[in-house]
Amino acid sequence: MKRTITIFFFIVCCLLNASPQTAISGKASFNWPEGKKMALSLTFDDARLSQVEKGIPLLDKYGVKATFYISPDNLIQKVDGWRKAVANGHEIGNHSVHHPCTGNFFWSREHALENYTIETMSEELDSATRFIEKVVGTKPVSFGYPCGQTFVGRGETTRSYVPLIAEKFETGRGWMNEGPNDPAFCDLSQLTGMELDGKSFERVKSLIGSVKKNGGWLILAGHEMNEGGPQTSLLPTIEEICRYAMDPADSIWIDTVHNIADYVKKERAKISTGY
Repeated sequence: MKRTITIFFFIVCCLLNASPQTAISGKASFNWPEGKKMALSLTFDDARLSQVEKGIPLLDKYGVKATFYISPDNLIQKVDGWRKAVANGHEIGNHSVHHPCTGNFFWSREHALENYTIETMSEELDSATRFIEKVVGTKPVSFGYPCGQTFVGRGETTRSYVPLIAEKFETGRGWMNEGPNDPAFCDLSQLTGMELDGKSFERVKSLIGSVKKNGGWLILAGHEMNEGGPQTSLLPTIEEICRYAMDPADSIWIDTVHNIADYVKKERAKISTGY
């Protein structure tokens, strides 16, 4: 009985010493810069030609900076455009060389994750990084998981390559995830990416509203940037997002994955140390 009372007293003391916000919600406080209520990153994969031809000029019109996880074969078709994008403040991320995904996708059979090892993936990532450095002159610190898949191997030999991404990059972003990121808690090597392709602005605005209530970091992920078509983030939607996010009244910080991740790391360090 005496032991039970002691344990109960200890728990009560812990709750009393916790901050009201942490004790009630379990969520650590996190402050975005300049009074912003949330962060938003626009990200696009594969270096699709429409990104250089139509998407990036639209972003530049509003001064919005995005992160592009590139595929080498596509990038070399528009080298000058990508170099200009980097000069304008957009971020180039690593997306591997061969875009390995599960071999259940027939187009990925020659580069199936089931047939990869941690060692072969490491070599491929390093090769992609060297290519990006050589061609556009910047070393990527952000990684986008091809197809959002994070494993290599089969059965009992299956291994996560998330630790490899943590070793080589500042962040790793997923694909078609179900929710946004809590900046005070999220694993930067497994950031969630929510689909932008095919979405109307009204759907995106509703999502932004829910993220803003919780002070989250929403990372939208798309592919083509055009008026329509499969795997396409619609230009009218992107334009409305830019207008909305750049309006100071909406208190949204829209920026590249790297710029926001860098802030998150520094702010979390302050929270942990109390300074």
